[in-house]
Amino acid sequence: QVQLVESGGGLVQAGASLRLSCAASGRSFTTYNMGWFRQAPGKEREFVAASIWTGGRTRYADSVKGRFTVSRDNAKKMVYLQMNSLTPEDTAVYSCAADALNRYITPDQAMGVTTYRYWGQGTQVTVSS
Repeated sequence: QVQLVESGGGLVQAGASLRLSCAASGRSFTTYNMGWFRQAPGKEREFVAASIWTGGRTRYADSVKGRFTVSRDNAKKMVYLQMNSLTPEDTAVYSCAADALNRYITPDQAMGVTTYRYWGQGTQVTVSS
């Protein structure tokens, strides 16, 4: 069982930056695939970024590529989402997610909601224009 707790959300103006954090419990965090997703009001949950444990690979949605960076600190069992040049379209509840232990996935699979078994409660990010 993995528990995930996000933090770092808030209200910012367009062009600002935020760093979201996700603290994970459980053993062997090193071999979990971790994802960030977001859900805006009235919209479906969408993929944002992923950190794949094999090979240290990352994957980003096209809408955030070049602005957002996902990173992880395995010793601290933390995953981060650095968000720069925020726009009002980035307004959403951001959630981190963890896959099952030791699972090998492709970058395409890392983008799928159904890939992940464990989810945090989310943190609100609001970007004003």
